[in-house]
Parts: sequence; structure tokens; C-alpha cells
Amino acid sequence: MGTAIRTKLAFFFLAFGTVTAYPAAAQNYPTKPLRIIVASAAGGSADIAARTLAGELSLQLGKQVVVDNRPGASGIIGLEMLAHAAPDGYTLGYITTSFTTSPSLFLKLPYDSAKDFQPVIQTGSGANVLALTPSLPVRSVKELIEQARAKPGGLSFGSAGIGSSQHLTMELLKYMTNTNMLHVSYKGGPQAITDVISGQVHIVCEFSSVMLPYIRSGRVNALGVTSLKRLAVLPELPTLDEAGIAGYEHTVWGGVSVPARTPRDLVLRLNAEINKALKSPLVSKLIVDRGGTPMGGTPEQFTVLLRKETEKWGKVIKAAGINPQ
Repeated sequence: MGTAIRTKLAFFFLAFGTVTAYPAAAQNYPTKPLRIIVASAAGGSADIAARTLAGELSLQLGKQVVVDNRPGASGIIGLEMLAHAAPDGYTLGYITTSFTTSPSLFLKLPYDSAKDFQPVIQTGSGANVLALTPSLPVRSVKELIEQARAKPGGLSFGSAGIGSSQHLTMELLKYMTNTNMLHVSYKGGPQAITDVISGQVHIVCEFSSVMLPYIRSGRVNALGVTSLKRLAVLPELPTLDEAGIAGYEHTVWGGVSVPARTPRDLVLRLNAEINKALKSPLVSKLIVDRGGTPMGGTPEQFTVLLRKETEKWGKVIKAAGINPQ
């Protein structure tokens, strides 16, 4: 056999081995620990959700699943790490709403949101609660809108910063009701809530699990929730859609993604395992107790959600006059 022929055969078997290695690897997967990158600090909602999911997956897969917190730059640091990780099914990322707002908030990202990630599954969905300082004589969403229209810029709302969930949920409200309210930016959500309680700021629209203690103690006056369905933990509160802002919806969601080029069979394996984990009593109870709903579904369904959310927030951010950084 000539040298040229041997070289061609060697190349053929090498290429064939590379192509067929992934299915073989998927059958034995996983053979080592997995990690979930969380692009925020320990102790937050995303971190708690990811750690609960990691514990359940560790039991199901028989391999440890660890959480790797990589906070900073509005989640960009953690997402950049995920985008550049090996596409072998051993590095996952827990992504949230900021994944779909960053493309409109920043001029240049160190990754391509549409091309560098492969969505696996939406894990949960929740909502913010629109709440007021008790000193404001407003008892309904309708009255709030009427007062905002009567005194443009006379009402203020606090948030954890430009582009945060608390900020954008109010910008969406302003956009849909053609009102003008003053945005007061804080370093974090707790400071905004404190100033609403004291009456220095009028409004806050924060995640339900965060607001529950303040609502139940009467320190804030809750008017409604931002989802299209009422929350099980606050069934007495109407949705903003029910309260008169037709079609208003802002969901606070979480999900899992992996680097692009992760083999399809590994993506489907992870999707199946996470769907199973979401049905476990521990994981589902945590999500419900924090005011959310366990979701699940297919990678394609999560992909559609990400595309729609990116388009939606792009329009809201542009309408709000927020200049990309």
C-alpha cells in the first residue's frame, strides 16, 4: 500500500472517529462533575434556583453538579465564560432576563447572544409586584395611572439600576400607558424598597418573593402583579392586565443554556434530566414558594422565548431613551 493511500485512510478513520465519538460519549455521559455558571453573586434568586437544581441533578446523574458564581458587569462576565467554555456538556449556564436585555443595553458584548449559546430549557417563570408607599393615597392601578397622567414626572419609582428588572418593568408600564414617572436608580433593590417604605420614593416593582414580607406586614401597598396569571402566593392581587393595562406582561424567568456546538444528543439528555428535576418535590416546591411556576419544555420552546424577549425589551429600551453603554 502506497504512502498516499495510507495517509488518506488514516485521515478517513480519524475523521470518522471524530464524528462518531459524540454519540458514544453521550451514552456514557457524564463521566465527571458538571458545573453551572451563575452570572450573579451567591445568595440571589438565580443562585438559589441553580443550587437547588444542581443538587437534584447530582442525584439523578450520579455525578456532582457544582455552581460556579461569576458575578460582574451585569452578568456579562459569567456569560462570556459560558460562551467560551468547551461544548462538551459539562459546562452549563443559568441565564435570566438580563440575557435578553443586554444586547440592547450595551454597545458591544464579548459574545453573540444569538450564535454563541444553545438554549436547553426554561426552568421557571415568576413575576414582579407593583407596590406603593403607604403614604400615597392611591388604591388601584387605574388611580395610579390617572395620577401619573395628571402630574407628569410627579411620581417616582426606585430600581436596582438602569436595565434591571425593576427598572424595565416600570419602563414597560410607562410605555404602555403613555405616562411619565421619574426613575431613581439605586445600587440594589433593598435600598429602593427601604425608600418606598419611608415615603422618599413612591413606587417599586420588585420580584414577588422579595416583596412578600413587606406586603404581608403592611409596609407597602401592593396593587398588582406583572404576569398574565395571578400568583398562587398572592391570589388576591390582580394582574396588571386585569387591572386595566391590556396585554401587559413582564415575566421573571430562569433557564439553562450551554455553549454553541454542544452535541444535540447531549442537549437532549440535559433537557430530559432537567425536566425530570423540575417535577421533583424539592425543586418544584422551592420555585412555587418563591412565587414562581416550574416550567420545563423543549429547547425549541426556550429558544422562541429568548427571541421574543430580546425583541420586546429592545423596543422598550429604545422607547425609554436608554442609551447603550
